[in-house]
Amino acid sequence: MSYGDSVRDRYEEIVLARRVRALVFLVGLGALAGLFYYALISVGFFAANIPNYLPNFLNALRDFFPFFTPAFPFIEPSGFLDYWAFIDERNLIWGGFGGETPLLGEAGITLAMGFAGTVMGFPLALLFGVLGSGRVTPFPFNFIFRGLMSSIRAIPALVWGLIYIPLGGIGPVTATLAIATDTVGNLGRLFTDELEEIEDGPIEAMETTGANKPQLITFGMLSQVTTPFIAWTLYIFEINVRIAVSLGIIGGGGLGNVLSVQQGLFRFTNMMATILVILVLIISVEIVSQRIRSALREGDEAQGIVALLLGFPQRMAEAALK
Repeated sequence: MSYGDSVRDRYEEIVLARRVRALVFLVGLGALAGLFYYALISVGFFAANIPNYLPNFLNALRDFFPFFTPAFPFIEPSGFLDYWAFIDERNLIWGGFGGETPLLGEAGITLAMGFAGTVMGFPLALLFGVLGSGRVTPFPFNFIFRGLMSSIRAIPALVWGLIYIPLGGIGPVTATLAIATDTVGNLGRLFTDELEEIEDGPIEAMETTGANKPQLITFGMLSQVTTPFIAWTLYIFEINVRIAVSLGIIGGGGLGNVLSVQQGLFRFTNMMATILVILVLIISVEIVSQRIRSALREGDEAQGIVALLLGFPQRMAEAALK
């Protein structure tokens, strides 16, 4: 076979491979389009008559943003007073002293659920996280604890909240228990992964001195990950505050519950006022947490307020599925 024939054959192979890839791509694209169409039918998208409800949606937008006006200058400052009137009436950010509502109002309840759930879940998360590490518990016994944490993570916090309803009814107690359970799975796995990356030098040095297993774990392993453990706990606390809002929507109390009630009453201005308080609360928690974590961990830069605001919807959606 001549050199020209070899080049021609190679060229034909390349052309054929490209045609096959193009055909596979078109088939995959068609399959994806078919699945997308089936998904729309399954959710009743075409039967929803969205165009018929568009005027109602536009009216709702005017209620959501009462400070917008159709005439120049298009903003009516007094519209913001509608937000503040509801925030003050329902004690969303200030409950006062000596009342039934906490000092920070409904926002304080949401914050308390996230904080209490984190603290309650931390001991078991630490225990399962340590025992799930192959450095502490030999294979395959460490996978017992890894499996427990994976099972907990597989169930969203919203479902844990429903599971705990027979125990504590619908309210902040149930939501706190759900957050604590979710913390065990999420934080415990982060602890396990962190322990797998520690250095062997300090552990080997302690073994030469005759240190026993508890001493190796406490002073040889945990001493290396104290700072990362604190940073991960703060990160989970951020998530838990967002989860507390989601649990409130199903009756867990706090700002989420206020939002759910106002939605049921179609009081869209009040809904927006509650959403603004939720935004301020979560962004404040994230700013404080990220500043502390960036101080603890070198190279971990805190995000700015703009980045936090732009990523807020995505983080809330992720928290609802955790």
